[in-house]
Amino acid sequence: MPLLLGTGDGRDGKVIGVLMAADRTPPTFAPEEVALLCSLAAHAAIAIDTARALADTRAALAELAEANAVIRAHSAAMQRAAEAHDRLTDLVLRGGELSEVATAVAGLLDGAITIHDADGRALTAVRRGGVPFDDRPDAAELAEAVADSHASGRAVPRRDRWICAALAGQELLGSLVLHGCPQLTDAERRLFERAGMVTALLLLLRRSVAEAENRIRGELITDLLTAPERDPAGLVERGRRLGVDLERPHLLLVAETTTAARKRLVAAARQYLFGSHSVSAEHAAAAVLLVPHRDAGPGAAARAAAAQLTQLVGAPVTVGAAGPAAGPVGLCAAYAEAVRCLRALTSLGRAGAGACAAELGFLGVLLGDGRDVHGYVAATLGPLLEYDARRGTELIRTLQVYFGCGRSLTRAKERLHVHLNTVVQRLDRVQALLGHDWNSPERELELQLALRLHLLTETPPDAG
Repeated sequence: MPLLLGTGDGRDGKVIGVLMAADRTPPTFAPEEVALLCSLAAHAAIAIDTARALADTRAALAELAEANAVIRAHSAAMQRAAEAHDRLTDLVLRGGELSEVATAVAGLLDGAITIHDADGRALTAVRRGGVPFDDRPDAAELAEAVADSHASGRAVPRRDRWICAALAGQELLGSLVLHGCPQLTDAERRLFERAGMVTALLLLLRRSVAEAENRIRGELITDLLTAPERDPAGLVERGRRLGVDLERPHLLLVAETTTAARKRLVAAARQYLFGSHSVSAEHAAAAVLLVPHRDAGPGAAARAAAAQLTQLVGAPVTVGAAGPAAGPVGLCAAYAEAVRCLRALTSLGRAGAGACAAELGFLGVLLGDGRDVHGYVAATLGPLLEYDARRGTELIRTLQVYFGCGRSLTRAKERLHVHLNTVVQRLDRVQALLGHDWNSPERELELQLALRLHLLTETPPDAG
């Protein structure tokens, strides 16, 4: 018969196993056999208990290792966040640029960063290492994501991008877009959001500095336009301190819009010139822009400013331009001409347009401060004057007689003492040189004025 013996662990009496001894025939176990089995059971209990303790120890060690890994990861994330904080803080303290912030964040998150202003225009775009980047999100998608980030105060995901609004209180100053990172850990997301705060701070500082500089530059423009002769040397020196060399050629642009949009125009002019060596200020209910002269003439500069300012303001902006001019007195005179040009555009019903006096035909001659009569005559009659000088023809005289006879071909041929066909042929040549609309009412007025000015300014032949 079998002998079943239960044994404890020798410490708390808890049964942890059973040792069984059996035989095919019913035996009688001697006391020494029972004692031996008890001894074996005790050893077995110790072995089982030791094995279980070893397993528990191993499990505890595994848990400790896992916890240690978590602690190390958390510590690494904290250290990375601290380093990122120090790096971004240093950028702010030393007046870093937005491109530097974008480069730093791109390196920390191993992606690409674009920073946009409040209207969605890209201010900078770089990959890790400062490499230029040009994969910008759709404007409507960006605006929607920025609105969600603005409302939640957190960075929001969009496909493989993360977008974070750069806020100063509840005012939207711009946004950050992280490209190529569909997933972010909590620590990475907080780092990205911290970068958004730093970007907002830099944008705010940038705007404050720009507003202060524009206020001081605006005072310079006011003094320049009201009393240039009072202290021209002092004005030039003040301009140099502000980074504006008044002795170099500049274009003067005067912009005007509706009364309701006037305040927006002043801000739009600052935004339009931001980042350049140009100056803008409000003066006499208009925005005055002082732009260094480069390749574009005053007319082209006026049209470009009118188009861009109209878009920024959301209302028609009319721009009159003059120049290039240099020196306080010259710039003040150019301003007066630009104002007259602006008034002419307004009188002609050309709201939202831009031009200079030279582009207004005979009105430009009347409005221009320089009264460039010879330039106007050359621009209007140049092809005819050159043709007559080269071929010895009389197209200019024919045109004068034709207009003087009330556009009568018969009377013109009598005055010129030529055949009617000759007059017709000459007028056909005039059309070929001046264009098919040469005898339209507007062109005719300009041509008659140019002919009269040519007659008045023509050098008489030497006597004898």
